[in-house]
Amino acid sequence: MKKRVILLLAAVLIIGLSAWSVRRYGVPDAAGIGLGSSWRWPFASATAAESWELHGNVEIRESRLGFKVPGRIARLYVDEGDSVTPGLLLAELEQTEFVDAVRQAEAALDARRAELAALENGSRQEEIDKARSLTEAAQVGVRNAEIAWRRARDLVPKGAVSQETLDNAQAAYDQAVANYQAAMATQRLVEAGPRQEDIDRGRALVRQAEATLADARRRLADTRLASPLAGAVQVRVHEAGDFVGAGEPIYSIALQDQVWVRTYVAERDLDLLRPGMKAEVLTDGGNRFSGRVGFISAVAEFTPKTVETREVRTQLVYRVRVLAKDPEGRLRQGMPVTVRLSREPERPASGEGERP
Repeated sequence: MKKRVILLLAAVLIIGLSAWSVRRYGVPDAAGIGLGSSWRWPFASATAAESWELHGNVEIRESRLGFKVPGRIARLYVDEGDSVTPGLLLAELEQTEFVDAVRQAEAALDARRAELAALENGSRQEEIDKARSLTEAAQVGVRNAEIAWRRARDLVPKGAVSQETLDNAQAAYDQAVANYQAAMATQRLVEAGPRQEDIDRGRALVRQAEATLADARRRLADTRLASPLAGAVQVRVHEAGDFVGAGEPIYSIALQDQVWVRTYVAERDLDLLRPGMKAEVLTDGGNRFSGRVGFISAVAEFTPKTVETREVRTQLVYRVRVLAKDPEGRLRQGMPVTVRLSREPERPASGEGERP
C-alpha cells in the first residue's frame, strides 16, 4: 500500500515538473532543445480558438478649460459630476474693467472717424473765404508799406527825414511783402484741401482704432467661459473670488465619447494582434462593451539589457489601445477591465483613424 502511494506521488511530481518545464522553456523538439518564441503559452488557445483575453485599465480623454484673459472669477455655474454640452456657460469673470476698455476704444474710434471725415470733405467755404480775406489784407499792407517807403526815400536827400527813418520804412515794406506771400500760400493750401497722404494716414488710424475696439470686445467676450465640447465635469479647480491667469485651468472635462482601454501585450504575442481587430471590454461588474483595436505601439515599453537572454526578451511589452463604445457613460477613468479579442479583423470606416 505504501509503495503505491509513493509511486502515485512520484508520478504527480514528474507531471508537474514537465508542465513547468514546458511553460518555462517551451516544447522540446526532437533534439531536446526548447522552441522558445515559437511556443506561445499565454495564448496557446489563440491559435486554435477565436478569441483570447488581455487585462488593462480604462482611459478617458480630458480637456482642461480656462479663460483666455486674466481676472477674478465672479460666478461658477457647474460642479463636479455635471454633464456639459457644447456652448453651455460654465463660468464668468468680473467684467467692469473689460467694459471700460470697450467704451474707451469706441470713443477713440469715433474721434478717428471724425478726423478722417474732415480730411475727406476738404476745406469749408468759410475757411476759403477767410483765407482770401487775409490775403487781401496782406496785400493792402504791402501797398501802405510801399507808400511809406517811397515817401521816406524822397525826403532823405532834402534832409526832412533821417536815414534811420528810411531804413525802418524799408524793413516794414519787406515784412509786408513776406506776410502777403504767406497769406497767398495759405490761401492756395485751403483751396486745394488736404493732401492724399494725410487722408490715407487718417484711414489707417481709423483701421487701427477699429482693430483696438475689436480686441477689447473679444477680451470682454472671453470673460465668459463656455464649453466647446460634450462631456462631464471631472474636477472643478477654482472657486468664485479666485484670481486666475490666462489659460489657467478652471474645469477638467472628461470626454465620455472617447473611451479606450490601455493594455499591454508581450513581444512574443505581438503578431497575434492587428489594428481593427474586434474586441469586447468586460468589467468586473459584468458589463460588456464592444470595441476594436485602434493602436499598437511600435516601441517596447521596457528597454532590454545589453546582454539579452530568453527570459529578458519575454519581459518586453508593447502598449495597445482598445477603443470602446460606451454611449451610456458607464466606464470610469482607471477602471480595471478585461479585453476579449477576436481573431477576425474589423476594418475601420473610411476616414476613421486612431492616433497614438
